[in-house]
Amino acid sequence: MEQIYKNRELSWLQFNERVLEEADNPQVPLCERLTFVSIFQSNLDEFFMVRVGSLQDQMLLKEKITDNKTGMSPAQQIAAIVEEVQRLIAKRDEIYERLMRQIEEQGIRIVDFHKIGKEEESLLELYFDQEIAPLISPTVVGRRQPFPFLRNREIYAAAALETKNKKERIGIIPCTNNVFERLIPVPGMSGCYILSEELILHFISKIFKGYTIKTKSLLRVTRNADIDSDALYDEDLDYREFMSELMKERKKLAPVRMELSRNMDEAIVHTIRRYLDLDRTRLFYGKSPLDLSFLSRIHDLLRKNPELFYEKRTPQKSPLFRDGESMIAQIEEGDKLLSYPFESIRPFLKLLSEAAEDEDVVSIKMSLYRVARQSKVVETLIEAAENGKEVVVLVELRARFDEENNIAWSRRLENAGCQVIYGLDGYKVHSKLCLITRKSQGQIQYITQIGTGNYNENTARLYTDLSLMTASEEIGREAARVFQALSKGETVEKSDLLLVAPHCLQNRILEFLDEEIAYAKRGEEAYVGLKLNSLTDKTIMDKLVEASCAGVKIEMIIRGICCLIPGVPGKTEHIRVISIVGRFLEHSRIYMFGAGERKKYYISSADFMTRNTIRRVEVAAPVKAPALRERLQEIFDIMLADNQKSRELKANGLYERMAAEGEPVNAQERLYDLAYERK
Repeated sequence: MEQIYKNRELSWLQFNERVLEEADNPQVPLCERLTFVSIFQSNLDEFFMVRVGSLQDQMLLKEKITDNKTGMSPAQQIAAIVEEVQRLIAKRDEIYERLMRQIEEQGIRIVDFHKIGKEEESLLELYFDQEIAPLISPTVVGRRQPFPFLRNREIYAAAALETKNKKERIGIIPCTNNVFERLIPVPGMSGCYILSEELILHFISKIFKGYTIKTKSLLRVTRNADIDSDALYDEDLDYREFMSELMKERKKLAPVRMELSRNMDEAIVHTIRRYLDLDRTRLFYGKSPLDLSFLSRIHDLLRKNPELFYEKRTPQKSPLFRDGESMIAQIEEGDKLLSYPFESIRPFLKLLSEAAEDEDVVSIKMSLYRVARQSKVVETLIEAAENGKEVVVLVELRARFDEENNIAWSRRLENAGCQVIYGLDGYKVHSKLCLITRKSQGQIQYITQIGTGNYNENTARLYTDLSLMTASEEIGREAARVFQALSKGETVEKSDLLLVAPHCLQNRILEFLDEEIAYAKRGEEAYVGLKLNSLTDKTIMDKLVEASCAGVKIEMIIRGICCLIPGVPGKTEHIRVISIVGRFLEHSRIYMFGAGERKKYYISSADFMTRNTIRRVEVAAPVKAPALRERLQEIFDIMLADNQKSRELKANGLYERMAAEGEPVNAQERLYDLAYERK
């Protein structure tokens, strides 16, 4: 029997390989290709911190846990991950080397000591002695000096040292420092740079005088970041302060990976691994620099060459809004939909600002998951509170890697007089929901905004997302019930128009799929269209398989993880899956059920992952206005037609680039072109 399900971790690695392939795509401008290889590496870091960290934790549990789609144990998954990552690292190194050769043609070279002369080496030694050596803090591991704590994702120079009486020691120097530059110009060689960690490693003998350097390498450790705040929380503690302390603890979690830049003596590597309590299989050698964040500096150096970058694109003014008129009044005229980054987020920001000043507005309620470091959204909420509005903000402190930013904003909101809620026990609040309540002439009026992405002005220029604004009284009342439940630490048990996880989303999706199955079995046209970041929910996937077997046509645009393999005869032959990896991060979620006049459209913050459908608070909103439904269909159709950035998932579980037949269609560029035409 052919396999119809794929392991989620291996599917994610396939997604990251698609990112890496964009770094090797000659149609992508050179500096943007550098960005893709850097994204690949930062993605992989987070994957080890979160997913491999979680699997490592599962291996320590007494109960046996297996993947419900493939039956793989945590140990089997990690073994498969390690094998695949070794392959991807080799591929990354080849691509990085090709890219840097092309960068050299632009007059920028990253060199090592094999590529410079004695005179340049002497000048760099002088620079090292004067500018770097006084700032570093070496450690010699011995009886009186324990092995130092290696910070997550920071670079260290490590050396096997030998004393005069032939005793072995380990020398370690931190190379990550905010004081000196990472890219150091090579004196007398215009456009040539050396990485600061390579400089430290080269002159490491000057730091460890009196020792013989037997072998040396740069190393980098990735630590587990998977920490269960709900399991550790004590109700007697202040939740925000508890989360602050938890963030400190996360930095100390166990290593899950060690990377080396050079081959070292196996005995010394074994000793370092023993100190870190790290298995041999978690050791990775790479030819590329251990941290590629310096590539953004190369961008800066080459910014004068516009052909090396994407054509500048600016989010456009939405034709649905008129300048100089009340945003609330315009939304009351009819529902509005914004599509980022093709259209500007400004209309929503103006709506918030207007609500903060409007005398008839009595409250603004909002859920915040990830916001900008300098957030206009939060500043406006603070202004509204200072103007006497009731402002209720749910700040999800468990938004991974944004916890500290959210903690800081929550304090500011609270100090301004906002009522701040910190999420629910056992459920992250991931919904993108804003409710403005007005009282005019004795009547309660609602303006509700439901989005697919965060209230973040920065990512609104980089991620594709949708934002629906409506004056619908029914939707407003249901949004009010969501916030009322959140304020009481509860979840919504029943909803009509909105699909609200954890209790009213997965079951409704299954009902919609059952409807299409019934139509197909009667010989009528039946259809499902889904645009998601990830598909892992086994319950929904089982139903999609059932729908395919009944003859329902299913088209899915899934950027990242897809655990369902399409095109398998007798099982998923009516399912098609494509993935688009392009200039912007595909982030919007669209659900479509039905054919012809009975077709239903939703936008949502929720992927079809179990964590979203039954373990989080998520909201999906129906899109009723005919013009907006046409807009969603247009977006979906353009993405299905993409033959430049899309890859199709085949029945063998592998992705293949779409054949570029006929007119070239780059969906993201096409949608930007339309935004320019319609402004």
